[in-house]
Amino acid sequence: MSRLVSKKFALPFILITSLFFMWGFARAILDVLNKHFQESLSISITQSTLIQATTYLGYFLMALPAGLIITRHGYRRGVVMGLLLFGIGSLLFIPGAMSMSFAMFLLALFVIGCGLAMLETAANPYAAELGDKATAASRLNLAQSFNGLGCILAPVIVGGFLFSGDNGNVAVPYTIMGIIVLCVAFMFTRVDLPEIATPDNENKENESSKAANGTIAAIRHLWSNRTFRFGVLALFFYEVAEISINSLFINYATTDGWMSKSTASIVLSFGALGLFMIARVFGSWIMSRIAAEKVLFFCALMTIVGSLAVTLNAGHLSHAGVFVCYAFEAIMFPTIFAITISRAGRHVKIASSFLMMTPIGGAVGTFLMGYTADITSMSTAFVVPAVGYACVMLYSLYALKLKKNV
Repeated sequence: MSRLVSKKFALPFILITSLFFMWGFARAILDVLNKHFQESLSISITQSTLIQATTYLGYFLMALPAGLIITRHGYRRGVVMGLLLFGIGSLLFIPGAMSMSFAMFLLALFVIGCGLAMLETAANPYAAELGDKATAASRLNLAQSFNGLGCILAPVIVGGFLFSGDNGNVAVPYTIMGIIVLCVAFMFTRVDLPEIATPDNENKENESSKAANGTIAAIRHLWSNRTFRFGVLALFFYEVAEISINSLFINYATTDGWMSKSTASIVLSFGALGLFMIARVFGSWIMSRIAAEKVLFFCALMTIVGSLAVTLNAGHLSHAGVFVCYAFEAIMFPTIFAITISRAGRHVKIASSFLMMTPIGGAVGTFLMGYTADITSMSTAFVVPAVGYACVMLYSLYALKLKKNV
């Protein structure tokens, strides 16, 4: 069995993995903001989905520039720039809270989204490359487990503060987070992250960087690859499902009196997202023994079952269906990412930037789910993630067929 991370890359892997925690925390706060802004600013569920739409629009618009910057200047500078945008966006919550302007809050979230896009575009492929290609999916799942830890802590810490009954100021957690992030950015200016030379680019990297049309050629090469196109589409639909459920979990949990807001934020943290993190760690172990494509198919099938169970509005059965989704969706993002990036050849950084555009699917999914909930019910709205999971299952079947033909 191949070693997940070689000794010479152990420190870079640890440093990069710490970033997974940070953006997991930042993205999980969004799941609390929906309910908070619905009440503090008197907006509807559909209107509150602009929180996700604006943040993931930042991902969509910044991902390709991020790939170009990282290609030219390397992973470390990409990480530092991402952290700076992340920190500045967090501090913009101060004027937002002073004016109680939803537009100002959205601007701050857009800047944060741009920063997170830069971080993820750099860190995901970097973690995947730090070792044998055969263990890339397992290694990325392990790194993504720390993303899950950030997701667990954010709702309970920030949700506990905002839903305490004392009308907590949303600028407080964001200000603290912004200061920490800017300190980490300074630390990374003093850290050397070695660039990883792949077999495909060792002899060609300098030549391609000198070519004026190198980036255009890379983009054309990637989009001419059917496997890459399908991978981007699968990741988009995964984000449709995963982000929409996270965003509206508290709404679902409080709609029929199942639990209070404060309890829902705790259950989201330690129940749903805790299960998500454990499943991702377990998935990393499983995929070191079973082909990632097979694991992805089984998990996609189970999430479809779970989300359709919620649409039945059948009490405890439907409640259990939500947790089935969290348990079996956990390995999807890193697995799809690793499978797709493995076929990008020497264009890994540009490929990563396109893959990091896909969180815009979360904005689309959250809007569709919120709109469906407004006109029908929260339970019925789970048909939206069910469609997303079905697309992931189709991709897993394609990936299995592709693996057999290799």
